[in-house]
Amino acid sequence: MLIDTHCHLDAAEFDSDRGEVIARARSAGVGAFVIPAVERKAFEKVLSICGENLHCYPALGIHPMYVGDAVPEDIEALRSRALEVAAVGEIGLDFFVENYDRERQIHFFEAQLKIAREFDLPVLLHVRRAQDAVLASLRKIRVKGGIAHAFNGSFQQAGEFIRLGFRLGFGGAMTFERATRIRALAADLPMESIVLETDSPDMPPSFIGKARNSPEYLPEIAEVLANFRKMTVNEVAMATTANAREVLELE
Repeated sequence: MLIDTHCHLDAAEFDSDRGEVIARARSAGVGAFVIPAVERKAFEKVLSICGENLHCYPALGIHPMYVGDAVPEDIEALRSRALEVAAVGEIGLDFFVENYDRERQIHFFEAQLKIAREFDLPVLLHVRRAQDAVLASLRKIRVKGGIAHAFNGSFQQAGEFIRLGFRLGFGGAMTFERATRIRALAADLPMESIVLETDSPDMPPSFIGKARNSPEYLPEIAEVLANFRKMTVNEVAMATTANAREVLELE
């Protein structure tokens, strides 16, 4: 069995066939799904989907690219639902977009880290061109760990995330031949540090072109990782599932 540790099944792209997508993924060998919200207005939808579908686990948070519209009441809304979630997320920092308010991002990121610490929850991290800044916040506000989604840092930064209790998420990006750094990380990092994800409906793997990404493609992503590491797909599934279960404390 595989676990998709990061899939946005609440996205509008899945509104017409969400149940069928989940069913196809289950038939392909994906037994559990972690569904992170990216803003407060998505909280109820994520919780509803997870309540209606077995082994779908909710995470609630305010994504760094959504903090421009966030208000303090959103943090209180997150706190009020903290007992209902598997993780706080998707949260983090994104310095890719020039002139996007970094201080505001840091403020909301650290406020959410404090909630994760308060409720002893893992976090799902969004980290884009902000590895060191995210690590600085994690050292200041220590949480129990979590997953650095779509990891694309250095080996040194990977080691620091691992030291702080995090697993590193790999998905469709590593299926592209030009993604040499991500491929090297996936091949050489300790296996106990790796989890799999799709980031559906985004980040489609190379073998589907520009089509909508979906958890049903996770087994083929696992096969790519297996080839890198000279393992069987079953060995990869067992290892990454154990890693996800441990860090997120899933059933």
